[in-house]
Amino acid sequence: MAVPKKRTSKTRKRKRRTHKKLSAPSLTECSNCHEKILPHHVCPECGHYDGKKVSKN
Repeated sequence: MAVPKKRTSKTRKRKRRTHKKLSAPSLTECSNCHEKILPHHVCPECGHYDGKKVSKN
């Protein structure tokens, strides 16, 4: 079994883990009601997508 010869420093450990973080979701504005929505999704408020009514809300 592999056992490290030397202890991993805090800096080296943190450099390895720099990509493990949360990112804020990108939000766009609905062209109809101007609510913040996820891109490429139907607006839950008004039911529009790409400027067209698609759901029966």
